[in-house]
Amino acid sequence: MKMKNITVIGAGTMGNGIAHVFAQSGFNVSLVDISQEQLDRAVATITKNLDRMVSKEKIDEATKNSALANIKTYTSLAEGAAQADLVVEAATENVDLKLRIFGDMDKAAPADAILATNTSSISITKVAAVTGRPDKVIGMHFMNPVPVMKLVEVIRGYATSDEVTNRVMEMSKKLGKVPVEVNDYPGFVANRILMPMINEAIITLHEGVAGVAEIDTVMKLGMAHPMGPLQLADFIGLDVCLSILHVMHDGFGNPKYAPCPLLVNMVTAGKLGAKSGEGFYTWTRGSKDLVVSPSFS
Repeated sequence: MKMKNITVIGAGTMGNGIAHVFAQSGFNVSLVDISQEQLDRAVATITKNLDRMVSKEKIDEATKNSALANIKTYTSLAEGAAQADLVVEAATENVDLKLRIFGDMDKAAPADAILATNTSSISITKVAAVTGRPDKVIGMHFMNPVPVMKLVEVIRGYATSDEVTNRVMEMSKKLGKVPVEVNDYPGFVANRILMPMINEAIITLHEGVAGVAEIDTVMKLGMAHPMGPLQLADFIGLDVCLSILHVMHDGFGNPKYAPCPLLVNMVTAGKLGAKSGEGFYTWTRGSKDLVVSPSFS
């Protein structure tokens, strides 16, 4: 079956990026969120990003207009998913929320539709278990920013069929992405390796080995990382990093995945990184200057 109609649930940073790449690749996209205001912001963000691509001559004006015409917005999942061939959930990294959404997706989407989650760590098998189609549930973990980053982790749950996996791998290639098939274990591959590194950087800061800028400089210049682990943690969201570490710590029962107390305290205090304006760095809208947070300077 040819997949043409895509429903994306969640109009935040990841959701609008996923909607963008599908729409630009010629798919019909239904973007669903409970907030019309969030949907309007998402479309404005997609428009801005497409305008930037036009200005850089990566696409032409006709491609931009076609992509925007491919997107429709809905505040009702029942309406937005009624014709879906593929539903991609891109809600907050919260297991209870995802389980509830997957139960609703299972009821709203056609019986032969594939249900995918953009989760970065939560078990595909667990979310599949609340549906009546576990063979059609799969992970599609896009990287942020979605229009730029090439990787898609395609995660097979315990019951995910070969046919569904192959279809999602091929669809990812049609988006211009590089899909990598992995199995369903906490953190998958990307975050199983990345999050312990970020956590260790926070522990290094917490123990006074070096400062924020010094730790990031070592990793950028010594290991050729495009940004240091503390800056990356701010970019991802410290709450998201904490959530992923909790999933891995609970899933493996291994103390090496226990989150640093400093990370826990920062999230508790509302210092979430770029999204809140302060984490390890101070983030000012419109500014590209990297300024260490007063808490660590």
